[in-house]
Formats: sequence, C-alpha cells, structure tokens
Amino acid sequence: MDIIKSIEHEQLKNKIPVLNIGDTVRVHVKIKEGNKERIQVFEGIIIKKQGGGVNATFTVRRISYGVGVEKTFLVHSPMVVKIEVVRVGKARRAKLYYLRDRVGKAAKTKEKIGARIETKEVVLKEEIVPGENEEVEEVTAEEVAEAVEADKAIKAEEAKAEEAKAKAEEPAKEEVKAEEPAKEEAKVEEPAVEEVKAEEPVVEEAKAEEPVEESKTEEPAEEEKKEDKE
Repeated sequence: MDIIKSIEHEQLKNKIPVLNIGDTVRVHVKIKEGNKERIQVFEGIIIKKQGGGVNATFTVRRISYGVGVEKTFLVHSPMVVKIEVVRVGKARRAKLYYLRDRVGKAAKTKEKIGARIETKEVVLKEEIVPGENEEVEEVTAEEVAEAVEADKAIKAEEAKAEEAKAKAEEPAKEEVKAEEPAKEEAKVEEPAVEEVKAEEPVVEEAKAEEPVEESKTEEPAEEEKKEDKE
C-alpha cells in the first residue's frame, strides 16, 4: 500500500450511509460559533454525487424562502455527524440539474410509493471494540510473561551446564600444569649432557699429544747412533 493511500485509509469513516440520487435527506452538521459548537440540520434533495474515497462528496439542494440553496458535503468529513433519509425519490439521471429551473412542487422528485424509508450503511472498516482489545492485551501480556520466564529458565540451565563443564575441566588443567614442571626438569638435565659432549674434545687433545712424546724419545736414539758412527 502506498503512503498516501495508507494515510487516506486512516481518515475514512468506519460506516457511511447509502446515498441515492433523488432522495430527500436530512444532514446533521457541526457548526462552530466562537467557542460554542452546535449541530445544524440541512434538509434537501441529493442532486449529484462526486469523487471517491476520502474525496467523495454529495450535493443537497433545497428552496429556502423562495431561493434555491445548494450545499456540498464531504461524506467522510468529521463535521458531518449523521445523514437521515426522509423520502425516497425517483430519478433516472445521475445529475438532477434540471431542478434548478423548476419552482414549487415541480422542483421536487416524484416519491417511490411503497419504498421503505431506511438509512442503510456500508461498512468500510471494522470497529475496534475496547473490551476485546483489553482481553487481547491481557492475553498478550500473559504470553509475554511466560516467554520471559521460559527464557530465564533456559538461561539458568545453560549457566548450570557451563559451571559443570568448568568443574570437569579443572582437574584436567591441574594435570597439565603438573606435567609442565616435569618437562622443565627434563630441559634442565639437557645441559649436563652438553657438558659431557664438551669433555670429549679434551680426550682428543690428549690423544693428539701422545705422538709428540714418541718423537721426543726418538731424538736421543738418533743422537746415540750418530755418536757410535763417530
């Protein structure tokens, strides 16, 4: 629905009377005079209908003191309080402009003999009964309260489940923490192994020194040989 149509729909009356061309009606209209407000009745023949929706209008003509007077009313105007059908007339036209040229009895339409004089109404919008609304509001309030309580219960159960999981995870965390010092001790022992590896080059140095002693022992033997030759 368009925005304009939605706004117009809000301005429509819930019920409107069925208006026929040629009928004599009595229109009750609100009139403001200063700070006072009163209802004025205008009675005449409907000579035309125009427009639709919020803009629907109808024109009523009457002769007052020998002078023709026409008034156009909005069907959905809040100033129009009530419309009563006084007389049902015959009409074969949509616009009864020819009545403007008539005077006296000829300025009226012929009456339908045997026609029921009743004001029919057309329902455009359903009226909202306050009692029903209150019951609906009470029901909705109860439903909301139940929904809130159910949410609270679900949250409480979730909190309990989380606490139980946390308690179950605490021993596992303690075991992990206990294993961590053991790993640190193992890491501390590793430098001792490195020290043993560092001692190995000393042994190799000792092995390298042994041939030096042999060369020293060989030198006196060569000197003795030289002396014997001399």
